Amino acid sequence: YVCSTWGNNHFKTYDGDMYQYPGTCEYNFVSDCRESYTEFSVHIQRTLNSNNHPEIEYILIKMKDVTVYLKPKLVVVDGRIVKTPYYHSGLLIESNSIYIKIYAKLGLTLMWNQEDALMVELDNKFNNYTCGLCGDYNGIPIYDEFIRGDASYNSITFGNLQKISKPNAKCEDPDETQALPSCNEHRDECQKLLTSTAFSDCRLRLNLEMYIQACMQDKCACNGSADSFCLCSTISEYSRQCSHAGGRPGEWRTEDFC
Repeated sequence: YVCSTWGNNHFKTYDGDMYQYPGTCEYNFVSDCRESYTEFSVHIQRTLNSNNHPEIEYILIKMKDVTVYLKPKLVVVDGRIVKTPYYHSGLLIESNSIYIKIYAKLGLTLMWNQEDALMVELDNKFNNYTCGLCGDYNGIPIYDEFIRGDASYNSITFGNLQKISKPNAKCEDPDETQALPSCNEHRDECQKLLTSTAFSDCRLRLNLEMYIQACMQDKCACNGSADSFCLCSTISEYSRQCSHAGGRPGEWRTEDFC
């Protein structure tokens, strides 16, 4: 099971909920939340780049007694910059020109494109034990993330709850009353892109409607500009998720598209 975040502040939890959360503080992305013994935690901090697009500034991973800090083109283990591939007691870190990947024997695999997209796969021994933006991994969508007891949360409230409190952090919580626009005028275009023949092996493997909705939100947020970030990030995520589900996406990028 994977939890991921990508593009224009999209998140997909282990239980399959997809939502948007635009916070720029440091957040608990996913952690083992058993009180007695925590095996790992993954924190992320987003920032807006020079084009005003959100990307991940750094990722902080703690596993038992090892701390890994990732920035684009930089891997730091326990305070020391290391070269990849790096291997040490049950931890393997690899990188290529696009991705940094971490494989941890405790049951965690992490993949980051050093820009906007992060994916964390967990062993199912962590079922019911996680917390953070990725949810509680209890197999039930919505419950305990967006509905807890008698209370229901919107995605902004839920996201704000995952903030790591740091005394000197200068970042504002996003406004919980902001409603997202409906963006229906972009549905046809998004549907056409995601049902192209390149993705014919993906349709039955993934929930297509979720990605259409994410694509529509991207188009809205970019006010119709033909910026590649606005279109390509959700299509890239659809392609990655399809591969992860055992599908074989075809070649969808062209010289003049993404």
